[in-house]
Amino acid sequence: MNSKIWISGFLWIGLILNACSAPTAQTAPNTEPTPPQNPPLVIAIVNNGDAHKQKRQSEKLVTYLESELEIPVRYRLIPNSNTALTAFKLEEIELIWLDGLSGVKARSKVKAARAIVQRDIDEQFHSLFIAHKSSGLLPFNDISELEKIQGKTIIFAGRYSIPGRIMPQYFLQQAGVNLENFAGKPSFAMTPEYTIRQVETGAYDVGAVNETLWQQKVDTNTIDLEQVYVIWRTPAYSNYHWVIHPNIQQKYGQEMTQKIQQAFLNLDPSIPSEKEILDLFDAGRFIPTSNQNYNAIEEMSRQLNLIQ
Repeated sequence: MNSKIWISGFLWIGLILNACSAPTAQTAPNTEPTPPQNPPLVIAIVNNGDAHKQKRQSEKLVTYLESELEIPVRYRLIPNSNTALTAFKLEEIELIWLDGLSGVKARSKVKAARAIVQRDIDEQFHSLFIAHKSSGLLPFNDISELEKIQGKTIIFAGRYSIPGRIMPQYFLQQAGVNLENFAGKPSFAMTPEYTIRQVETGAYDVGAVNETLWQQKVDTNTIDLEQVYVIWRTPAYSNYHWVIHPNIQQKYGQEMTQKIQQAFLNLDPSIPSEKEILDLFDAGRFIPTSNQNYNAIEEMSRQLNLIQ
């Protein structure tokens, strides 16, 4: 047989077999486009110096929220509150954990932002006024008796601290006591520990401190209670909370804010994995909150020019 004829026949057979094996309309692969994924929800916490604890917080919380919300969640650890507020304003962060003052600042920068949840302990923050025994001051129960500390020297636990300065000064103002009514100029300590020490040694007659920090010192027997003692405990006020950006609704729909809030409220201390999240936030539970719960902080902070 002529070799050209043999090769030509082989080519025809190959073309026929290839045509027979080509996909028909019924067996063609699915070419429908894959539905786009939801963009990630970006949550953030300000660095408090405890890297190990905050790493566990992020991992556990992200896993939980992704399961509850059925959207991807991305976590950012922000170096300081000023950076956090800028990122929030620029819509780089949509959900952020802030102290009371930073939360008020965030909502002043983003008008429709909302405080949605806080820890159970956050609605029960208290400040304490403490005094050295040489001051002659005795404990009292009514806010009106704050007038008794007029004419004394006073030190606050920080210039921008909510429990150490902002809320103590708010309650002083409610009692009609101004900073000008104290002996000399008020002092502002760098830490609550320094404030307690200064009053304990008698360097100042009166100090204002965070109740939680004071109690820790009492529990560890690191305060001489014969030299310094509590003279007044303020009413309760709210502090730390989660703030949500209004762009959430544009990204995920009108119901997403409520879904995120409910996810935090659903954290159950009887479920070990969820209790771990609550423990990492030093919380028994999360509870609802609203912008109005921080009105006193905002009022005093604006008077002190802490909010631009």
